[in-house]
Amino acid sequence: MILKSRLVIATLPIALFAASALADSARPAYPESAEKPVTDELHGVKLVDRYRWLEDDKSPDVAQWVAKETAFTRGYFDALSDRKALIARLETLYRVPTTSGLVACEKRYFFTKRDPQQNQAALFVRDGSFDAAPKLVLDPNTFSADGTVAMDWYFPSPDGSRIAYGKSAGGSENSTLYVVNTTDGKNLSDEIPGAKFCSLAWEPDNTGFYYTRYPLPGQVKAGDENYYNHLYYHKLGNDWHKDMKIWGLNEPKEKRAGVDLSSDHKLLFMNVSLDWAKNDLFFRGISDRMGKFTPIAVGLDALTDADALGDKLILRTNYRAPRYRICAITPGDTNPDNWKDIIPEQRGVIQGMSVIDGKIVVTMLEDVCSRIAIYDPNGKLLDDVKLPTLGAASAVNGNADGSNVFFAFESFAFPPTSYCYDIKSKKIDQLATIPIDIRPADYETKQVWFNSKDDTRVPMFLVFKKGTKMDGQRPTLLNGYGGFNVSSTPRFRNGLFPWLDKGCVYAVANIRGGGEFGAQWHHAGRLEKKQNCFDDFIAAGKFLCSSGVTNPNKLAAIGGSNGGLLMGAMITQAPDLFRAIICAVPLLDMIRYQQFSMARFWIQEYGSSEDANQFAYILKYSPYQNVKKGTKYPAVLIETGDSDGRVDPCHARKMAALLQADTGSDLPILLRYETKAGHGAGKPISKIVEAQADEWAFLMNELGVK
Repeated sequence: MILKSRLVIATLPIALFAASALADSARPAYPESAEKPVTDELHGVKLVDRYRWLEDDKSPDVAQWVAKETAFTRGYFDALSDRKALIARLETLYRVPTTSGLVACEKRYFFTKRDPQQNQAALFVRDGSFDAAPKLVLDPNTFSADGTVAMDWYFPSPDGSRIAYGKSAGGSENSTLYVVNTTDGKNLSDEIPGAKFCSLAWEPDNTGFYYTRYPLPGQVKAGDENYYNHLYYHKLGNDWHKDMKIWGLNEPKEKRAGVDLSSDHKLLFMNVSLDWAKNDLFFRGISDRMGKFTPIAVGLDALTDADALGDKLILRTNYRAPRYRICAITPGDTNPDNWKDIIPEQRGVIQGMSVIDGKIVVTMLEDVCSRIAIYDPNGKLLDDVKLPTLGAASAVNGNADGSNVFFAFESFAFPPTSYCYDIKSKKIDQLATIPIDIRPADYETKQVWFNSKDDTRVPMFLVFKKGTKMDGQRPTLLNGYGGFNVSSTPRFRNGLFPWLDKGCVYAVANIRGGGEFGAQWHHAGRLEKKQNCFDDFIAAGKFLCSSGVTNPNKLAAIGGSNGGLLMGAMITQAPDLFRAIICAVPLLDMIRYQQFSMARFWIQEYGSSEDANQFAYILKYSPYQNVKKGTKYPAVLIETGDSDGRVDPCHARKMAALLQADTGSDLPILLRYETKAGHGAGKPISKIVEAQADEWAFLMNELGVK
């Protein structure tokens, strides 16, 4: 959503927020939010929505309301004296050179790099060898003066001579596809709109590609532009309007496709899914444009992907193996009883596989930390790549006929670092890291386990500066996600250190709904079992208090997107457990969520109020419907962006208005509403620094951190 009205920031009296958060204060003078009740009856239950009018993103009244809320929130932050110091510290942490891991494409090696004063990372290539001098290919900092136009994704051709990339404005992720030559940095004439969240696979001769795109406004019923994500073939130089549709005819609008190439560039794989927990998988020859796809795994209650190894296909699947296994099949044999295990299910979750040097390079997650292992084609373990510490490996790749494995590694206090491991020599070399102003040895990461409401054992990471005394008084920020099979692994966050350096604790709870322990962990936190996610997070907060780390007056929580839904549940289900909550780009009205943006894609994860049985369990936890007048809610900072193409900002608007009206406490309910910003992708460094300064200022003020 883009509000075209100029948002004028008024100056509010500083005295309104000047008092210490821990002292008694008067109820904030919130901007007026008109109540215009609308009553719905769903499955015999009457529901009153007092702020339905705030769903209309084209209404001048909504624009004026947002402007007043923005001015009110800025008044809060302008009254905080520590904010300028936080900005200065965050600038030093973020304005550092950053370099990603290498992506190998025959003898070309791609990486992104951002110089200290740049808002966006630029794309570079090393030509001929991975240690050759880098050459600039594409600089997104030239896309716009303020850095709000970003490169969303990029796909090099097999030999790296051309790159297809997506560009979008204001964090919308509404990508337009372009093609650039890596030799001279010049764009070709191809320009294809509707390439949001694009999946793309090049032909080996670099003259065309298979790709997914969405319809444009006017091509489908209004509002359906976020669906019908179909697969096409594009020949370079041709009119994209005439691109051949490969898949999507007469399919449900929520069904989506993705494509990938085999490591030898001979096969095209297509996965099709309606559900976040299973997919169908097909293949065909990469240049066989008119041919039919041959099934690999169809109709199974499982997730499966594939690669080629010799005359066999190898599959990574959680069919009959919740933590995944790798097996070999004869192409065309769709009977899973004939699949032969190469690498059986492990103690950890097999997250990915790559064919490099005729070997199978496997990335696993063991107790939420990464492991990289090398196997021969028969499944014999050849080596474990020694990683620097407990943390997360990513972007594991290499050429099928080469011996180098490239990957990136990071942990909470270990800056992202890229490496090259040679399978033949078993030698590992560090290629690049971030020269950030911290000493990793000054910080400690500890993994603890606690029991949830139903006695399920759940792990949690604690991060703190060495010497921090766990005296039950530590200001603590608890993070969580718990959905869509996404794992919350140890990730480096540049902006975390202003918090840790003040003797505060950062915690990440690996609650159910994620993929930390495979399919069963995911299934235990979705659909009718979604409440398990909330119970796990509440148990994490209680453990932090009972184990002597903190107490409810010093405990805060943060989460975004699906984690924003988690925060909404914490506000309504455990208001006494948390002193402050940051609820970012959140889903909050779960009764109506599927009516906005692309949210029908998520019905298989949450269910829908359109179904009577699903309505019953959704209503029990939907945060917007469970706000109770007079409840003393914690301090809340709700964050959203006007261009969010994933979660409609109306969730944040409605919840802010409702909480401000109904809270029985004097703690602030704030709405931070960004322009030229979306769900978070592509956000320039300038906006990241401003947002994190506000977040830390809010938390430190509310928890009494000096």
